[in-house]
Amino acid sequence: MLVIKLGETIKKRRKELKITQPHLAELAQISINTLYKLEKGQGNPSVEVLNKLAEVLGMELTLKVKNQS
Repeated sequence: MLVIKLGETIKKRRKELKITQPHLAELAQISINTLYKLEKGQGNPSVEVLNKLAEVLGMELTLKVKNQS
């Protein structure tokens, strides 16, 4: 569920900035297939990939750790 929401957020921001998928992939230095999958809510992106995308899109990546107690 989280990956689907993440993909929707990235796609929405990309469209707001009027950036094509191939151009975003190039700017973020990730493969176009990785971006396609991510925007479709598939795959398991690394923090590094998410950070690269966030930087290009002018977004901030925030990680939260749940307390398992």
